[in-house]
Amino acid sequence: MRFSALPILLLVSLPAWSALPFSTARVAYQNTDKSYSTEATVEAVRQSTVSAQVAGRITAVNFDVGDAVKAGQVIVRIDPSELSQAVAGSRAQVAQTEAQLANAKANYDRQVQLFQQKFISQAALDRATAEFRAAQASAQAARAGAGQTATVRSYTTLTAPFSGVVMSRHVEVGEMASPGKPLMTGFDPSDLRVVANIPQYKLAEVQKASKVSVEIPSLNKWIEAKGVTVLPSADTATHTIKVRIDLPENLSGVIPGIYARAYFATGETRKLVIPASAIIKRSEVTGVYVIDAKSHATLRQVRLGEPNARGVVEVLSGLNPGEIIALDPVKAGIYAKSPANKK
Repeated sequence: MRFSALPILLLVSLPAWSALPFSTARVAYQNTDKSYSTEATVEAVRQSTVSAQVAGRITAVNFDVGDAVKAGQVIVRIDPSELSQAVAGSRAQVAQTEAQLANAKANYDRQVQLFQQKFISQAALDRATAEFRAAQASAQAARAGAGQTATVRSYTTLTAPFSGVVMSRHVEVGEMASPGKPLMTGFDPSDLRVVANIPQYKLAEVQKASKVSVEIPSLNKWIEAKGVTVLPSADTATHTIKVRIDLPENLSGVIPGIYARAYFATGETRKLVIPASAIIKRSEVTGVYVIDAKSHATLRQVRLGEPNARGVVEVLSGLNPGEIIALDPVKAGIYAKSPANKK
């Protein structure tokens, strides 16, 4: 006979069940967490949408949805032709103002020498000084303008702000970009959290929780939370408070937007529980295979409560303490239809 690895239930090893082709366990009361649960949603801690800062035609989109991107990699390019001409014009303006500055400087130096020799008046020196300072200001303004134009031109090459995965691609090659238009959305899959809305009357209970667990039903996965943050504000429409639950890093299969349930352990209680693996669902019927004293397997409908992180589910009705159930409902179902079950 094979035995289950579940430590919380008493495995059956009596001779009456020794010939069964599946493991069994005796239903019993167990100490388990008393918890408050609520619906939640997985979200990425780091998620951003890269938008255009200049207008122009999209010339390259280097990544698509689902692609992994490293920080600094070029994700989108915008045609820089028009801005390149503006940069060239700014550089020419800088050259012109620097030439004028050099001429004004030379004239100022000559006027200083003539004034020292008393060949010109103070007014003439003041005029040369003013022209020199004006030329300096013009040159400085031209350099700043050239720098600004070069910076704007750099906006035609958009790079990833952090390493992650592309979530959405909003443009195609050939489309026109405009300032503020979203181009690509990405997130960091290594840093996720769960967000839940808690009723105000449950806040004190949640804050005192000794342990917080997260269930991902679609993946049949339970995750222990790293930490919990209660936001210091409430929604005036729903009167709920948002709670952020930090998840461990690099979780396989967990993505932003996926449905989750958050469980806040608020104490301990004694419940009649069975392993979640023993449950079988057929249409709208939820049941388990019960084994009688003659090793006959019979499907029995049960009403269940909430599961917990230990892999067990509370039994509200349908089973009694001491009864024997099959831990592998698939094999038990095959056995129930076999001639051996009818002896």
